[in-house]
Amino acid sequence: MATLPVYRWRLAPDGYATRRQLRARNLRPGGQDVAAQLERPRRRRGPLVAYLYRVDLAKPVRPMTPGRWAALAKANTARRICPACRRDAGYVIPTSLGMCVPCAYPDPDGSEGTA
Repeated sequence: MATLPVYRWRLAPDGYATRRQLRARNLRPGGQDVAAQLERPRRRRGPLVAYLYRVDLAKPVRPMTPGRWAALAKANTARRICPACRRDAGYVIPTSLGMCVPCAYPDPDGSEGTA
């Protein structure tokens, strides 16, 4: 197995990019293997690693179809529905709570929203 070229952080040659950098250029890896990696040393822990892909082999990002837009809208709507009270919370339900804030922290007095 061939080893990947390893470059220090911010010292990669031109022609390589991370997934995020490719996406900023409206590109995707397109099935190519990782071409190199960046390593950023850290104290007391292993280095941070970022994988690099060749820009010349990258393909354009696939466009969003109406079906994909509909699926994305449905998924985002589902993230707003509280599983406890089944109401639209008006915001994305925090995964740390698992339910909307009024269900997670019910008012002991029973009064809703009186200030």
